[in-house]
Amino acid sequence: MKNECKNILKKLTAKKYIFFTDRGNSSIKLALKLANHLGKSKLFLQDQGGWITYEQFAKKLKFEYEYLDTDYGLMKVDILNKHLDKYSVLLINSMPGYVVLQPMEKISALCKKTGSFLINDVSGSIGTKEAKYGDLVIGSFGRWKPVNIEYGGFIAFNNKSYEKFLKDNFKKQLKDFYKDLHNKLKSLPERLKNFDNINKKVKKQLKDFDVIHRDSKGINVIVKTDSPERKAEVIDFCKTYGYEFTLCPRYIRVLDEAVSIEIKRRN
Repeated sequence: MKNECKNILKKLTAKKYIFFTDRGNSSIKLALKLANHLGKSKLFLQDQGGWITYEQFAKKLKFEYEYLDTDYGLMKVDILNKHLDKYSVLLINSMPGYVVLQPMEKISALCKKTGSFLINDVSGSIGTKEAKYGDLVIGSFGRWKPVNIEYGGFIAFNNKSYEKFLKDNFKKQLKDFYKDLHNKLKSLPERLKNFDNINKKVKKQLKDFDVIHRDSKGINVIVKTDSPERKAEVIDFCKTYGYEFTLCPRYIRVLDEAVSIEIKRRN
């Protein structure tokens, strides 16, 4: 069953090799350790729409790190072009805030041109073409992720020499989670289709509200709220239709006053 899971993930990431971990955070830390081992010292992160442990691990591993200005998590390639060089690592969430897809083809091309190391966190974008770019593709199978077995993560790559480093630096004994993972991976297309249908429905229902990245493909719907009354309206909408929500500003969503409708939490 483990090999079947690997084969599916190879197709989803367009990578030759899959390395399993116990959780997404382990994948992030290992990926950054590997980048450091390869001589990369400068880390660039998106200023919002990323994950909470990006900065934690950057500090632990003593990277010089900098947040780059984005359009609600969406990377501005012209800004990125001013920063990257052969000592750089770009750790990017390719579906920031679960609301929009990064221009990963352009970002990947820029990283290759500058000799930068690209780590693509596809915990939200898995199943899309944007999940197929990066020197390392990493992801989580945690709760409320598109692949949600509540345990495990992975790192995908093409350079076989990375495998030894990953094995040497990850010694945890993994649970036998591959049957559950296989079932979730097989049902991923249907799950993503369901998310997409709900996303479109909610955006249509909220046609008179300021939805962030309204015309982009995503899972969650984040609604800007410029007054307490507007915020209350969106919260009432969520309660009426049974949607879970979180309030912003929040780094892992957006840094404006907003309500994030957590469609990704739907079963």
